Amino acid sequence: MLFNSGIFAIFFICVFFLYWFVFNRSLKWQNVFLAVCSYFFYGCWDWRFMFLLAFSTFLDYYSGLKIANSESRNLRKFWLILTVSINLGFLGIFKYYNFFIESFAELLTWFGLTPHFSTLNVILPVGISFYTFHGLSYVFDIYFGKIKPTRDPINYSLFVSFFPLLVAGPIERATHLLPQVERPRTFSYSKAVDGLKQILWGLFKKVVIADNCAELVNTIFGSHWAYSGSTLAIGAILFAIQIYGDFSGYSDIALGTARLLGFELLQNFRFPYFSRNIAEFWRRWHISLSSWFKDYLYIPLGGSREGMFKTIRNTFIIFLVSGFWHGANWTFIIWGGLNALFQLPSIIFKKNRRHLDTVAQGRLLPTVTETVQVVTTFLLASFAWIFFRAENMTVAVQYVKEMFSASLFSMPQVYSGKVFIVVAIFMLIEWCGREGKYALEKFSDSWKRPVRWVFYYAIILTILWMTGGEQQFIYFQF
Repeated sequence: MLFNSGIFAIFFICVFFLYWFVFNRSLKWQNVFLAVCSYFFYGCWDWRFMFLLAFSTFLDYYSGLKIANSESRNLRKFWLILTVSINLGFLGIFKYYNFFIESFAELLTWFGLTPHFSTLNVILPVGISFYTFHGLSYVFDIYFGKIKPTRDPINYSLFVSFFPLLVAGPIERATHLLPQVERPRTFSYSKAVDGLKQILWGLFKKVVIADNCAELVNTIFGSHWAYSGSTLAIGAILFAIQIYGDFSGYSDIALGTARLLGFELLQNFRFPYFSRNIAEFWRRWHISLSSWFKDYLYIPLGGSREGMFKTIRNTFIIFLVSGFWHGANWTFIIWGGLNALFQLPSIIFKKNRRHLDTVAQGRLLPTVTETVQVVTTFLLASFAWIFFRAENMTVAVQYVKEMFSASLFSMPQVYSGKVFIVVAIFMLIEWCGREGKYALEKFSDSWKRPVRWVFYYAIILTILWMTGGEQQFIYFQF
């Protein structure tokens, strides 16, 4: 059930009216209803994995209670280790077992051995990395005394399975979402309008930008040996646009959908391609995952408090782990390592905490220095995305070699005026709206109402006009 599908629109309309007009008199029944709808939504992908979600939810809920009620520190640590081990064990079996087996077999062949290992023919459960991290943050926060466990299993189940964020985030924290689950919610017209605007912009990002870029990207990456270096460079840049439109589009739809139901989810993107260095980029890209690794891995490892060497070590650890979180492929690990490498100048020269504001804040145009910084950061990120997009390391290395050949300075072989025009318009709107939580939040506030409505209808018509083949969201595979 894709967010950009007709079936989801019907599903959500039914949920919205029943939630506000039938179950609105009881918070308990509202939460029960949303939890049931969330499991139904997840079951539409594959009903068998509903049991895995339910088991993970029960494990973390029960472990949270045991950690909170245990007077012995050793017993509390036991329950923490147990739930973390089981959660990561399931994640390892479904997502990483075949990767480790195949990598180990390849290693043995280097020593002249011929191993015979069996791999597992398993389907990766949609969203397993996301809801696993939801639960782990909950038990970590209880263990470290940041929150007290909820006694209501329905409330906790809704926190983990809330359908807007279930399959591709953002990765919520119990400290942020659980209190919203536990308190009464009232319908707000202004928040509903804001939610609809964010959904509209998310659909534009996904359907118009990401899906149309995907057609060119798939063509170029699928036959990279047949294209010039300039065309491959365009392919890399278009993939950077595609993955941003795809993933931030999903997040916008998720946040807007949740707002229509009275919830505020964590902001997951803050215009990352307008960053002035890679450190700023990662404060603006997939914020919920970056902050998760910062709080539960980087800081416990010592963060940046124990000297330059350990700061660099810890930075590489979280980026390599982040790459591995994305998938069982060496390409993701290299992608993470490249991003860590790109951060080194900022760390060494202690500039990684610069640029905490918005670029050209309060101004229409950036300075020459800011322009150079933004373009350089975008190109570095686009280069790293090549490894993220490539099927394997062989393809990635070949793509890079072919891209940096003499034909890099030739005329590109692939053209799509329609795609380039809408991407240019998209980036212009994003730039003008960069000081809001999302581009349309304040973009047209100063316009007269008829002009605003013409603008919104133009977006809707563009979405309908440029709707192509229905493509799954990229991050569903993670």
